[in-house]
Amino acid sequence: MPSKRRPPLGFAHRGARAHAPENTLEAFALARRLGATGLESDVWLTADGVPVLDHDGVVRRGLRRHGIAEVARADLPEHIPSLAELYDACGAEVPLSLDVKDPAAFGPTVGVARDAGAAEQLWLCHPDWEVVAGWRRDAEEVHLVDSTRIARLKDGPERRAMQLRDAGIGCINLHESDWTAGLTTLFHRFGLECFGWDAQLPRHLDALLGMGIDAVYSDHVDVMVDAIARHEATS
Repeated sequence: MPSKRRPPLGFAHRGARAHAPENTLEAFALARRLGATGLESDVWLTADGVPVLDHDGVVRRGLRRHGIAEVARADLPEHIPSLAELYDACGAEVPLSLDVKDPAAFGPTVGVARDAGAAEQLWLCHPDWEVVAGWRRDAEEVHLVDSTRIARLKDGPERRAMQLRDAGIGCINLHESDWTAGLTTLFHRFGLECFGWDAQLPRHLDALLGMGIDAVYSDHVDVMVDAIARHEATS
C-alpha cells in the first residue's frame, strides 16, 4: 500500500455527467464545485495535433460522421474542449484521469500537461498494459494506469501485478463489480494503487471504499462526495 495515505480520490466521470452535459467545461467546473477531487475524460488528437476531450471521438459534419483525428480543432463543435482549455478553466492542481482512446494523443497530452505544470497530477489510462508500459520512458512524472477487467487477466491478478510493477505502471483500474477486498490487498502488496470505475450507487461506493480502494469514478458527484466523506469520518 502507498506509504503515505491520502483520502480516496473522487473522479467525476466525464465531468459532472449526471448534472450537466458530459465532457464540457461547464460539467468539469460544476464537478469541482460539487466537491469532486478529480476529473475524468477521454482524450483524442485532432488532425492538427490538439488534444481534445470527448467520449466517442466522432463528430457530425453535415450528413457525415468523422473521426476527430480527421478534423482540425477549429472545425470541431464548440462544446468539445481542448485539454489546455480544461486546465485554464479548472486549474493545474486538480488530479485528472484521461482515457487515451487514440494512442497518438499520448505525447501531445503529456506536453500540454507539462506546459500547464500539471503532469504530476495526470493519470493516463489504456486497456492494453503493454502499450501503457511503452509510455513510461517518455513520461516519468505521469501516473500510468492499466484500465481493464478481471476477466481479461488471463494469467491471473498476481501475474498482472508483477508485470505492472516491473513496467513502472503504478495503478490498476477495474470495474466496481470486479473488486474484492482480497484483490485490493494483493495489488497493494505490489505497491499498486487500486481504482474502481462505474461506481454509481451508494452501496457500490461504500463497498469499494471499505475494501481500501484508492480512487473511484462516478457520474453522480454528489453521491460520490458524500460516500467519501462517510468513509473518512469512520476511518
